[in-house]
Amino acid sequence: MKTPWWFMRKTPLAFLLVPVSWIYYLAGRVVYFFRRIGAYSSRRPIVCVGNILAGGVGKTPIVRAIANRLDAPVVMRGYKGSAKTGNIGDEATMLARDGIRVHTGDRKSNIMLLNRQADDKGPIIMDDGFQNPSIKKDVSILVFDESLGYGNGFLLPAGPLRDCKKATARADAIIVIGGARRRKNFLLPAGVPVFRAKNRTVSPYDEEQKLVAFAGIGYPGKFFGALDNVVARRAFADHYQYTDADLEKLFALAARKKAALITTEKDWVRLPQYARDKIKYARLETQIDELFFDWLKEKLK
Repeated sequence: MKTPWWFMRKTPLAFLLVPVSWIYYLAGRVVYFFRRIGAYSSRRPIVCVGNILAGGVGKTPIVRAIANRLDAPVVMRGYKGSAKTGNIGDEATMLARDGIRVHTGDRKSNIMLLNRQADDKGPIIMDDGFQNPSIKKDVSILVFDESLGYGNGFLLPAGPLRDCKKATARADAIIVIGGARRRKNFLLPAGVPVFRAKNRTVSPYDEEQKLVAFAGIGYPGKFFGALDNVVARRAFADHYQYTDADLEKLFALAARKKAALITTEKDWVRLPQYARDKIKYARLETQIDELFFDWLKEKLK
């Protein structure tokens, strides 16, 4: 699904959907209450990296940076994964390509499995799950993109929030990814440590190369804006599965524009092999303030 256009603005449609948002929120609180009963406590420390916005804040590169620093395995659902096809999901594939041990599927079952490894007592990174109380976390980290902030400030489906703003106070720390411009009314709770991170989009092409950029991510505009000399853009739904017909149109567009096709790493891993051989991706490099890792080391003690 493409990110709804009203998520970033308080439009009449967003206000009309507010009553539905409160039904969604109240139903979620009931589920949250019952899932807390009998929550699983892991022998190994659980570091949860989550968000309260519906996708697109740049959480996966943060997970990658933390997992690499701690040399820790990652448990995640594996969005759009399928045991039948052997597909573990785009985000999981990205992490695995970086040499990270990734376990997809039911996170509780995978954590229980990792706890049986008696020779390893190190932390486990839990990708997402801030709203899931069925697993006790030792450290909960929220990720925000300051250019997105809280969006229009409304809960789903009126806005992008999966949880109310006050839920940020439950976090042990918050990582804010710097943007070109900080969104108005993006206020974080006092008393929760806030650390900065910055992204750098590294293109495999030089600045003179004309580009046709395409992406199926939560907020594709961020990707398009990070590239130089883009002559055409095509946005698809988040986690979109590209068809041969889609790719034919993209190749034809690039030929008309005398440009090269470029996409995100997350999209690239979803492409069929013949398309990967012809299309390059721009790697997103994330650097987190070293003070965060000092804090995390102390927290895990």
